[in-house]
Amino acid sequence: MAGPVVLLTGGTGGAKLARGMLEHAAGDLVVIANTGDDIEIYGTHVSPDPDLCAYRLADLIDDRGWGLADDTFEAMAQRRADGEEIWFNLGDRDLAICKHRAQLLDQGATLTQALADLTAQLGITEAKILPMSDSPVRTRVRARDREIGLQEFLIREQGAGPIQDINFSGIEHAAATDEVLEAIACARAIIIGPSNPIISIAPILAVGGVLEALAAARAAVVAVSPIVAGTVLKGPTAACMQWAGLSVDAAGIAEHYRSVIDGLVCDEQYDLCPSLRTRTRMDTLDQAMSLAYEILRFAQGLSQ
Repeated sequence: MAGPVVLLTGGTGGAKLARGMLEHAAGDLVVIANTGDDIEIYGTHVSPDPDLCAYRLADLIDDRGWGLADDTFEAMAQRRADGEEIWFNLGDRDLAICKHRAQLLDQGATLTQALADLTAQLGITEAKILPMSDSPVRTRVRARDREIGLQEFLIREQGAGPIQDINFSGIEHAAATDEVLEAIACARAIIIGPSNPIISIAPILAVGGVLEALAAARAAVVAVSPIVAGTVLKGPTAACMQWAGLSVDAAGIAEHYRSVIDGLVCDEQYDLCPSLRTRTRMDTLDQAMSLAYEILRFAQGLSQ
């Protein structure tokens, strides 16, 4: 089956899988990235999930797992010296990219166009990164009787639960772009990455038109569990799933996606839907490439 490999994703695990997929997608990878994490700060527009994917695809990711390799932080140091509280850290090159994006958006560009500009700057030619929507959506979390933006929850609050509520501000006005709908319709495989199902993937699925497009797609939809060896590797996935009433395991992931997926990839035994049990940890690029290959074989087998 011809068509792109489409990856719905957000966060570290999804970005690692995107890089692994790049080796097997024959120059036709489309990443549909969560933008509910976006934040306007320091006069910039930061898109953490799309940027994380872009830096990973361009092999420019820093060893920290975010930001650009060998970036400097002089601008943040100067702000601190001037007495400003800095809780959201951006490297100097990262800051310049985000300022340029803000300028493009102020000039009337869409977020889709701004992300295309970024991938061109970084020399990414074999993949597209699409925002889930060109309309702004902001994920907000209520914890300890206070509602805050997602970045503040993740960074200042260290993602600590229990979580009382999660909402996607602006989602009622957000619609999938033509580019997103076309990619899903033409895909030869559709993968939901090993990302937090509540704050990374649920915003994408909540965008107007996305669920309908997935239901109508000719390709199978396969989810990859972010639960590795019975635990969460990074971030507040457990707290989010507990808030949603889901068990923190493959069964909980399958339950969350039950109306969407045709199959599940996980590292534990699961028999209630078509599943592929395999190693899902991606500590190296070779591991990410191997996992991507297995996922594509599994997904395309389900599509036949």
